[in-house]
Amino acid sequence: MEHYGEQTASGFLHVSAESKEPYAADVRARLHDDAQAIIARYPQARSALLPMLHLVQSVDGYITGRGVTFCAEELGLTEAEVSGVATFYTQFKRHPNGDYTVGVCTNTLCAIMGGDQIWDAVSEHLGLDHDETTADGKITLERIECNAACDFAPVVMVNWEFYDNQTPESTRRLVDDLRAGAEVRPTRGPNRQCTFKEMSRTLAGFADGLADEGVGAGPASLVGLKVAQDHDWTAPSATRQIDKAGE
Repeated sequence: MEHYGEQTASGFLHVSAESKEPYAADVRARLHDDAQAIIARYPQARSALLPMLHLVQSVDGYITGRGVTFCAEELGLTEAEVSGVATFYTQFKRHPNGDYTVGVCTNTLCAIMGGDQIWDAVSEHLGLDHDETTADGKITLERIECNAACDFAPVVMVNWEFYDNQTPESTRRLVDDLRAGAEVRPTRGPNRQCTFKEMSRTLAGFADGLADEGVGAGPASLVGLKVAQDHDWTAPSATRQIDKAGE
């Protein structure tokens, strides 16, 4: 039977008793200040729940019991409501996550371009199955359905940063470098690889200053644009579309 990892465990009752211990006063105060900044962006407080859960992960590394309680108290929700959201989205972890989430795309195009071989190789190399973490807490391995980068298949992501045109050998080197603390740089995006907690704070809406670093779109993504420019093609105007619809 396919192994789906601990992420399938659901609900507030399934987190460890230790993770329900209250935050230290200074940590709770900083979280409250950040939470208020997040909540201020929304007309209704409950709409802030998704970034609030990312905020919890930026501190605890996963959605802890105390994190669920914190979100419920700040947003005027029940713990059941918070847990219902936290267990719906796979980006929210209900057990300790590694410093680096390595996601191997095994969807159709990446799979036929070598994604399945990459998964087999790195899974064996690390001794991990889907959603499992190395004993040193460095790597959590995931099988990803699509990284939305098919023009660079096969693609591996580390905390949602792109590593394009990978091979079994390059991916093994990548995870070894991450575990060793070596400098690792994504193929596109920022000039350094962020940790899971750093990434979570960015997803909570707090800028890390890295948005304008590195290459945003590689050559394969820009081929269609070049073809359009070479042929002087432009998108039809809204007025022309309306006129044509009325014909």
